[in-house]
Amino acid sequence: MKAAAGFSALCGKVGALRALHHGGQPLVLLNVWDAASARVVESLGFPAVATTSSGIANALGYADGEQLSREEMLTAVTRVTRAVKVPVTADLEAGYGAGEQAIVQTVQAAIVAGAAGFNLEDARGGTLLPFEAAVQRVHAACTAAREAGVPLVINARTDVFHPGYVSGDPFTEAVRRANAYREAGADCLFVPFVSDAVTIGRLVKAIHGPINILAGLQTPPLPELQRLGVARISVGGGLARAALTVIREVAEELRATGSFGFTGRIISHGEMNALMETKPH
Repeated sequence: MKAAAGFSALCGKVGALRALHHGGQPLVLLNVWDAASARVVESLGFPAVATTSSGIANALGYADGEQLSREEMLTAVTRVTRAVKVPVTADLEAGYGAGEQAIVQTVQAAIVAGAAGFNLEDARGGTLLPFEAAVQRVHAACTAAREAGVPLVINARTDVFHPGYVSGDPFTEAVRRANAYREAGADCLFVPFVSDAVTIGRLVKAIHGPINILAGLQTPPLPELQRLGVARISVGGGLARAALTVIREVAEELRATGSFGFTGRIISHGEMNALMETKPH
C-alpha cells in the first residue's frame, strides 16, 4: 500500500499513538479539519492530533453523519497527515458502509491516507446498530489492520448515551458494548455524551480498557478527569465550531460598528506562512 519507508514511519506513529493511551496522563486531542489547523495544534506541542468528521464535512459543504463519501473524507485526512509529524487519528464515522467488507475497505484507505488510528461508531443513520453486528464490525476492523501489517489504534465508539438511542439503562449497555469491543480488539473505548464525574468514574471502573471522553461545557476539568482515570479526551467538532464562531463574531462586529478590532488579536500573515512552509517530512 505504501513505499517501505512510509510504511515503516506509519508503523512508528501507530506505536507512538498507542503508547499515549498508557502514559499516566490523559491524551488530550484537539480535533482539526485541515492542514492549517493541524499545523497550528502541532506547533503548540500536542503529541498527536485527531480529525473531526463534522468539521471536515462542514468545511466541504455537508452536514455531519456520513454525508461525505469515504474518498472525500480520506482525501481530507491525507492532507492532515501530510502536514504534521505527529500521529493522526481520524474520525471515520461509522466506517462508510453497513457490512464488514466496507469496514475493511475503510481500514485499507485509512492506512493509505497515513492515519495512525481511527474512530469507529456503532450508530448509523440515527440508529444504534445491533449488538452482534457492531462487535463484528470492530473485529473486522482490527483484523484488517493487523493483516495489512499496520495495527491501527482503533477507538471504538458507542453512542448509547445519545438521547433516544437506548430505551433502557444506557450505562449498562455502554459497558456491555465497550467491553465487547475491547475483546474484539479495540484499543480505546469512546463513550460520548457523558459529562458528570460520577458516571465517568463508574464507566472507567466498569470498562476494561482506556476510556475516551468527549469534552464539552459541563465536562469536569482535566485534573479531575485524570483523577477519575480517563485515558483520552477529545473535543470533537468543538474546535471547528469555535473557529466558525470567531468568523460570526467578526462579521457581527463589522456590521454593528464598522471597526476592525479583530485584526489586533490574530495570527499574523508571516507567522502563518512560516508555519506552513515548514515541511514535516
